[in-house]
Amino acid sequence: MESNTLKVLTYNIHKGFNSTNRQFILHGIKESIRQVDADVVLLQEIHGDRDISGNRFDDWPSNNQFEFLADEVWHHHAYGKNAIYKSGHHGNAILSKYPIVDWENIDVSLMKSHSRSLLHGTIEIAETRQHIHIICVHLGLFGLERQRQLATLASRIDSHVPHDAPLIIAGDFNDWLGRAEKYFTHDLEVHEVFKRSTGKYARSFPAWRPTFSMDRIYSRGLKLVTSECMHGDPWRKLSDHVPLVAEFEFDHISGA
Repeated sequence: MESNTLKVLTYNIHKGFNSTNRQFILHGIKESIRQVDADVVLLQEIHGDRDISGNRFDDWPSNNQFEFLADEVWHHHAYGKNAIYKSGHHGNAILSKYPIVDWENIDVSLMKSHSRSLLHGTIEIAETRQHIHIICVHLGLFGLERQRQLATLASRIDSHVPHDAPLIIAGDFNDWLGRAEKYFTHDLEVHEVFKRSTGKYARSFPAWRPTFSMDRIYSRGLKLVTSECMHGDPWRKLSDHVPLVAEFEFDHISGA
């Protein structure tokens, strides 16, 4: 971890199972994301608690999934419940090498059967006392649902993130038609890193043959250094999504 850069990874881990739901591959996910060595990891579809699976799989971790993945690498983490059911719950998580000074989970569900939330955290860079806002996103499958959730997200940014504060929004947007842009680029000056650097979104789903641009990394107040969509092995054999990674420079952070 260099003091003047911030590497971010976003990944829908499919609750720790492969794309067919037949194999529990959380240990492979743990090993693979460690190899990336990101400073901040944003995860979607991660179990906070699950009783049944612990009896079905010998290698099911004794602690919850976000603590298992964070382990001794990411000492700071936040988890927000999304879908809650009899045997447990899953949602979004932020793992960070930097302290998370505050966080809030915002329920944006329109239907009980399709629970969704936004996890908004703020990390602090010790060397500069700089705060960076991090929002982990998992939006709905239906167009009208996503429109309302995007409007709520835009309102949240406008009201809770100072305009000169650096901001990263990442996760599974389910936005294969690219409708999110109008909520961010024009009104909030937030830009998608792949679209801005290459002219097109990264294709991240399905993992075995990425065709759709479901996952995104948006930023404001940070200078992009590199961005990468993690195609190929081992990722295509893990979740049904592949991760996105972006690295930013601190030197160009605009405000505190």
